[in-house]
Amino acid sequence: MNKPLRRVAIFCGLLIFALLVRDNWVQFVQADELKTDEHNRRVPIERYAQPRGDIVVGGKSITGSTKTDGSDFQYKRTYTNGPMYAPVTGYASQAFGSNQIENIEDGILTGDDDRLFFNRTIDVLTGKPKKGGSVVTTIDPKAQKAAFEGLGDKKGAVVALDPETGAILALASTPSYDPSSIAGNSKTDGKNWSALQKENNPDDPMLNRALRQTYPPGSTFKVVTAAAALENGLYTDIDEKTKSPLPYRLPQSTTELKNEGNIPCKNASMKVALQYSCNTVFGKISENLTNEKMKKQAERFGFNDKVFIPVRAEASVYPKDNPPQNAMAGIGQASNRATPLQMAMVAAAVANNGKLMKPYLVQELRAPNLNVIAQTTPEQMSRPVSPENAQKLQQMMVNVVERGTGTNGRIPGVEVGGKTGTAQHGVANSGKPYAWFISYAKTDKGSPVAVAVVVEDSSGTVRNDVAGGRLAAPIARDVMRAVLDK
Repeated sequence: MNKPLRRVAIFCGLLIFALLVRDNWVQFVQADELKTDEHNRRVPIERYAQPRGDIVVGGKSITGSTKTDGSDFQYKRTYTNGPMYAPVTGYASQAFGSNQIENIEDGILTGDDDRLFFNRTIDVLTGKPKKGGSVVTTIDPKAQKAAFEGLGDKKGAVVALDPETGAILALASTPSYDPSSIAGNSKTDGKNWSALQKENNPDDPMLNRALRQTYPPGSTFKVVTAAAALENGLYTDIDEKTKSPLPYRLPQSTTELKNEGNIPCKNASMKVALQYSCNTVFGKISENLTNEKMKKQAERFGFNDKVFIPVRAEASVYPKDNPPQNAMAGIGQASNRATPLQMAMVAAAVANNGKLMKPYLVQELRAPNLNVIAQTTPEQMSRPVSPENAQKLQQMMVNVVERGTGTNGRIPGVEVGGKTGTAQHGVANSGKPYAWFISYAKTDKGSPVAVAVVVEDSSGTVRNDVAGGRLAAPIARDVMRAVLDK
């Protein structure tokens, strides 16, 4: 072979070698990346080539699939009682992707999860189409209905927990939306999607207020402040008088902290102070404990950390702050912010004798043949208070419902503990207050339910009528009753 031909042969050999290297690189190194690339249309085509597995509530599927026309996506998602369950399921859309449970458990629902390999293999061998598994939630359908209907046309959220396990029994947010309306990829789905976006709809119906919105918790946070006082030995007897002057002036300030109305707050015991919701008492307690101890106690309840249920919940915030702001944070104001989930966790920990269980929404993952492939085991998250101090907090919260601001939370024949809250917000308190109520119900078999309700806005309710006991407590009562009536 002459020299020019040899050079051509070597060059061609190098090209073939480079092609083989590139081919192997694409097939074995970049395979997963290309498979999941958002621009790879074959991925969503395959995802919607067969019905998705279902999300289950109370033994019944609340999702389904229907055939589509005029699209290379054969099936689209359907939802039963979509607006009621949207905060639980999220959405699965041919055009806009997915979120929440639909996204996190997508592998199970599509049948692509590695844990379903055996089922896929059997389906291939028997010639059956691929099937998705199912996601069994912890939601109690009666509690969910009570929460959603209780909120009605109000803007707000409800979270109910089983204090002994951490299972989420209700997760409601209003205003809501129907995920079915955006499940396809038609022009109608696009218009519906656009109408739901915050820039086009100030009510922001796609916001999961139960998990993703933080609010000033108002006086419901006084339960945490009382816990901090007991845990740090500032007071050991809930009936002893506190060193709480009236008027009480914020530290390093000439501003006096006011109470709502003419109520007996001067040197009031913690039990009486929670009954009447004395700002002066709990502001002074927060000042005496210092920001460091208050922040530490709040963090024991879950503040300043994200919670995954497995959907991510926004972190509630108890800030590092100066003395006057810390005193305000101790009554649930200033930079103190909490999600409804967080405040339900506070009530649940008190009800469970001081033990806080990790909240969870998914009970089981099942294969298409209904075999359980994963199951959630209840897990202790922390112990914010001792059993002895938890029982003291229970006495205080029961007194609020029996004789204080929370009488609308009563359930005849059932021990109910609770705390109301009316949280200020806006510059110079210019916005309509938020109405809160946190509570738990207890029977001779323990505490099966703890609830947090926040009403962000209620159409037709004038500012002076906004109160946690008036707007939020009846909703919590109905949710607790739904769980107790099972």
